[in-house]
Amino acid sequence: MLQKIGRGVTGRYNASAQLLHWLTALVIFTTIPLGWIIAHMGREAPNHHVFIFFHKSFGMLALALIIARLVWRGMRKPPPLPDWTAKWEIGLAHATHVFLYLIFIVMPVTGYIASSASGHAVSFFGLPLPLLPEDKSLAKTANDIHLAGQYLVYFFLFAHLVGIVWHVAFRKDGYLARMLPDQINAQ
Repeated sequence: MLQKIGRGVTGRYNASAQLLHWLTALVIFTTIPLGWIIAHMGREAPNHHVFIFFHKSFGMLALALIIARLVWRGMRKPPPLPDWTAKWEIGLAHATHVFLYLIFIVMPVTGYIASSASGHAVSFFGLPLPLLPEDKSLAKTANDIHLAGQYLVYFFLFAHLVGIVWHVAFRKDGYLARMLPDQINAQ
């Protein structure tokens, strides 16, 4: 469906794409603070294992949602961008999205490998996932990537949010409305 949004006519993402986007955002913005809490509490802290459990579970959920989004994206083309969108904006947006998808695959995979190869169980909200053979070297490498990767998460999420602010506050071009449900757009 095409409709007038902001300064141009552009399509909106359908309800399924919107739902996947906002669920993914919710899960990621739950997983990140859990990781911060874990990093700043000692292993002997009360309920440390509870925070680990939820961080791992939400991480696996994030991976499942990212895969679902990639499959959905492969089956459906995104709505067209307005003609007046600058090439540099298109390139920057595409690059940011590609890197977000990549980092949101790398982070849960390396987290899983780091835990599993260390002999620590990983579950999806209580449903056990298969363990890898114990390999301390692999676990350390995966953990190092996972810990360093957090900074790429922050960077690309920040870039994505700056893009939103750019379109909402400065361009006032309606880009955000492409990812919002009809009920919100009607207000």
